[in-house]
Amino acid sequence: MITSKQRAYLRGLANGIPAIMQIGKGGIGENLAKTVSDALEARELIKLTVLENCVETPREAADAIAEATGADVVGVIGRKVILYRESVNHKTIEL
Repeated sequence: MITSKQRAYLRGLANGIPAIMQIGKGGIGENLAKTVSDALEARELIKLTVLENCVETPREAADAIAEATGADVVGVIGRKVILYRESVNHKTIEL
């Protein structure tokens, strides 16, 4: 669990990164969870886009993907979701 100060710091870092994945009408499946988990291990902080045709709301999608990958939801801004999980092998962000 991250604190509000850490969350604010991570939101600031996420401003400069592009969204690397999209969640569409297929929703959150096993393949998407595995891909997001691999991306979190490599980058620690990622941004996703929830498309209009997704069944879930962006907040629901963020909570579901965070639970599936063991990540923390940094923020949901519009249709963008920011996730953070500390990397085991590639630690770059110091909280």
